[in-house]
Formats: sequence, structure tokens, C-alpha cells
Amino acid sequence: MPLSVKGPFMSDTKVTLPDGTERTLQEGATVYDLAASIGAGLAKAAIAGKINGDLVDLATVLPDGAKVEIITEKSAEALEIIRHSTSHLMAQAVKSLFPEAKVTIGPAIETGFYYDFDVDHPFTPEDLEKIEKKMSELAKANLKIERQVLTGADAIKLFRDMGEIYKVELIEDLSADTVSLYRQGDFVDLCRGPHLPSTSHIKAFKLTSIAGAYWRGDEKRKMLQRVYGTAFADKKELDAYLARLEEAKRRDHRKLGKELDLFSFSDEVGAGLVIWHPKGAMLRTILEDFERKEHFRRGYDIVVGPQILKTELWQRSGHYDNYRENMYFTEVDEQGYGIKPMNCLAHMMIYKSQLRSYRDLPLRYFELGTVHRHERAGVLHGLLRVRGFTQDDAHILCTPEQLDGEIKGVLSFVKDVMGIFGFEYEMELSTRPEKSIGSDEDWERATKALLGALQDSGRPFEINEGDGAFYGPKIDIKLRDALDRRWQCATIQCDFTLPERFDLTYIGADGEKKRPVMVHRVILGAIERFIGVLIEHFAGSFPVWLAPVQAIVLTVTDNQVSYANEIYTALRAAGIRVQQDFRNEKLGFKIREAQLQKIPYMLIIGDKEVESGMVTPRFRDGNNLDSMKPAELIEFIEKEVKSFH
Repeated sequence: MPLSVKGPFMSDTKVTLPDGTERTLQEGATVYDLAASIGAGLAKAAIAGKINGDLVDLATVLPDGAKVEIITEKSAEALEIIRHSTSHLMAQAVKSLFPEAKVTIGPAIETGFYYDFDVDHPFTPEDLEKIEKKMSELAKANLKIERQVLTGADAIKLFRDMGEIYKVELIEDLSADTVSLYRQGDFVDLCRGPHLPSTSHIKAFKLTSIAGAYWRGDEKRKMLQRVYGTAFADKKELDAYLARLEEAKRRDHRKLGKELDLFSFSDEVGAGLVIWHPKGAMLRTILEDFERKEHFRRGYDIVVGPQILKTELWQRSGHYDNYRENMYFTEVDEQGYGIKPMNCLAHMMIYKSQLRSYRDLPLRYFELGTVHRHERAGVLHGLLRVRGFTQDDAHILCTPEQLDGEIKGVLSFVKDVMGIFGFEYEMELSTRPEKSIGSDEDWERATKALLGALQDSGRPFEINEGDGAFYGPKIDIKLRDALDRRWQCATIQCDFTLPERFDLTYIGADGEKKRPVMVHRVILGAIERFIGVLIEHFAGSFPVWLAPVQAIVLTVTDNQVSYANEIYTALRAAGIRVQQDFRNEKLGFKIREAQLQKIPYMLIIGDKEVESGMVTPRFRDGNNLDSMKPAELIEFIEKEVKSFH
């Protein structure tokens, strides 16, 4: 893309670079021309541009007076462009290998990209290998990627003639005067862009999996084949990601949940409904007991609300109009009821059960409340996305003057708990969505309250525009696990609207009725989801305080059963979660089984231990501790448990 020669009637185009310097180019110059005018190295490295904050292709003509940035592979925005372009490359490869396939959509996502295809037969792993090979050929062919703008009518005719019915539907739904297309070789796709200048810039990619996906997420529409992949600027980054992906497979909570006998799902029971086995139920109990203790010492009152509430209540709260598609409804004695998807309504009823004074506030109601939400079958995923789950839900009702302190108290609570589990975390403020209730004034007050608390915390945070709850803005806390993945767990929502709708009041110091503010919050979030995250974070090797089984007593032969049973009984009486394995099996076999179950301590009882009245603990990694008396072992485990929280 050489810089064109200036003609006699051409004027200058002035642009400003990120460092504030200005450059003058001839009229009609492109982003690439700007990069070339700065230096040959930058021109070679450039993959896109940013004009007045908007990402654009290198071939985009520069407007006069624009602020312009050159995007290279090292830019923060580069990865999404690379991945989006790779999704198009994959679609081109699929069309080349399977001409009857119909293309739909193929966006970049956080972990890579995907593309959905309508094909007669499901793709196989062997098909993925063929597609990858064809992608490599197309990338090496250095096909130029060009943007074209057509009228909506012309674009519809183009794709209809090609038999691409899904593209036609998308354009018709857009109802736009013009749409942009991208061409590379014989492949054309509907897309806003921007994209890489040519396929040769796509150097490191991998197709990772195949899944089914309904067209536009609608279970009544056709099931498509979704091919997932990832791409990076270079092979080193790709190899590192693939290594993390393999580690993630090893840590998959669905796989470990089965191996450790924690939980299961059953088609006979229903999709998205968890069946907790003894060890999984113990893990839940440990977490829930921990939660009750932590809430109690922070001034929360434990409450319990019903599973179903009259439909009229859900109508008054706004859930019926704004959240109905996520709820289940039933009828009892010709009265409609909604199965609760959240716990706030019952907590407000507790507040309304008696007259409140400003001296009573704040009131903090905590409930380990089981809720049910209608999730689409296609998004259910082990413990991470279920239909029935338990939240560590709480609602704080306070005066407007107390609001700042209560929000900061929750932020402090989150910090303490995440520290106990060893999680780093990030925060973002989600603002008013399009579908919402309440006045502009109330939303502004609520947003300012959350924003002020975040600013005072001294921690960095992001703004997530338009993703708040329908009744109020929220702070979302995303923890980072051992593989540096982000998980949404804790949330803090500020709500002036529901107290208004339910006429919640308190008597102020001046004797007048006033309106409290309600803070909705969870710390761990859904217990099911948090356990799924914990399983993957610890790879099933829970710290001693959290392990559903902390120790197992193993015998070498039947001669040690009597003494081993004494040890087992003593540990159990001391509150240690202990199992026994007195089977007439080889010791190596029993040790391997205990290691696979990731039990922290194995107590191997042989003749030496019987004679000395001692035990020799063996840690799950194979290291042995010094021999000790049973009472010393109990004290050792208790001390280790206390060191965590």
C-alpha cells in the first residue's frame, strides 16, 4: 500500500498520534499510509488502526483532524482482531472442504473464537484435523482481506444467490441501509470488522472442540455444529495456552467430581439438578458452616424464606415483567405461585413484619437460600451452570447515611474470605441496563454509592456499562484461579427501588417515616458454582480444613485391625473426618487408591506401630512425617486446620 502521489488539486490531511504529535498526509491517505510515513518497521508490524477510538482496517481512509493509533500484534486490541480473522479463515476452510455447509456467525471470544455451521453430518475430530490443514494452506496463500460496503438489498441478493440463508436472516433483522462484507479469495462473509490485512498474518491457531448450538440460542431453532478454536500472535503463546488447556482438562470438576465421588447428575432426575454424594455433601456442609460462622460474627441474622411465593409478589417486585423467562411457576388451590429465583422478597417480608426505627438499622438478613432458575439446556455446565442452587444470600436494610459503611463492610468481607481461599480477584461496576425499573434519581444515587465505595477501596476496577440488575447497579467480583481464569462469584447490588415498591419504612430521629436502602449481596455466590471453582483451583487436592476426608487409616495385614480401629475411633471422636481401609488387599494398592482420592493424610498401621502405640502419617504427595502418638496427630491436624481460618 504505497503512499500515493499528491495531485495538483489534493489537500492535506492532518492527524494526531497518541503522544500528541501531529502528522500531515495527503488527502485520501490510509491508516497504512500513516504507519509507513512513520517508519518501514511500523508499516510491517501494523495490523489495524484506531480512529477517534474506533478500531478500523489498515485500508481505512484517514479523516482530517482525527486522533489515530496504529495497532500492532503487541497492542491490547490485537488478539481480538487476530482471533476474529482466524474464525473467518476457519469458515473459509470449512466451505472449501464441505461446500454444502452453511455459515452463520463466528465471533472472537475471551478464550479464542468459534463459528457455527449448518451441516448434514456432525463434525468429527478427523474433520477438525482436515480443517486445520486447509486453514494453514489458506494462511500461507497470503490472501488479501478486503472490506466492501453494499446496500442491504444487494447484500441480501448476494447471500441468497449463494444459498447462505442465515446471512440473509441476519441482514434482514439489521434493517440497515448498508452493510459491510469481507472478502478473502473466494470466500465472502458478513462482518463489521476490522480484520487483518491478509491471511498471512494468521500464524498460530488450534481448533479445540466441537459442540452443538441452537441457531441464535433458540431451542426451537435448528441445532448447528459449533467449532471452537483459539489463536495467538505467535506459536510460543499458543503452546503456553494449549498447555494450560490440558491442565484445565486434568482439573475439570466434572471429571474430578466423579473420580472423588462428590456429586452426580441424572437424566432421570432432570438436567441441571445436582445430586450430592456423601463426600460432596460433607464439602458443602463445611462451606456452609464456615459461612454461618463468618456471617454471625459480622452482625448478620440467619433467616429462612419459603421456596414458593405468590405470583402477585413477583409482579410487585418487577421480577414477573423483567425476569419471568428465568422462573418456574406452579399453582396451588387455584392460586399462582412462583418458585423463587432469589431470596429478597421473603427478607423484605421479615422487615415489614414489625415497625422499624432508625435505631434498629442496619438489619442484615442472611440465608443459605436454595433457588431455581430456568437455564437453557445448551448452557448447563456441571456445577458451574445449574438450574437449582444455593446462594449465600444476604440483604442489608439501612439508612441512606449508613449505606457507604455497609458497602465497604461487604467489600472487606469479600477481601477476608477470598484471602482464606487464596484467591486474587478483580472488580467491576455494572450500570443500568436497558430493561430496568426505578427512577433515574434512584439509579444515580445507587450508582454513586457503589462508585464511591470502590474509589475509597484503593483497588482498581472497571466499568461494565449496562449490565446491572434490573432493580439496581452492582459491583461484580471476579476471582482468579490457579490457571488465571476469571470466575464471577461475589456481587454487591444497591437498591432504592424495591424498598419503594414494597413500602418499606422506618421511623427517623425526627419521628417521620423514611425509606431504607437495600443492599443485595453474596460472598461466595452459588455454593454449587463455588465448589466447582474450588475443585478446579485445587485440582481436587483440598486444603486440610476443607477436605471432606482428612485422613484414612490403612492396615498392612489383618493383624493390625484392632489397633487401627482404636486410632480410627479416637480421630473420629476428636472431630477429624477420617475413613478406614482394613481390606485384605496389598498395601500399595490401598495407598494408590487413597492418593487418587486425594486424602491429605494416610495413617499406615503395621506391626511397628502396634508395638510402639504410635502412628506414622504419610502425606498425599508421598512424603512421610515423623512417628507420633495419636493425640499428637490429632493436635497436629487441628493446628493445621486453624491455620487456614
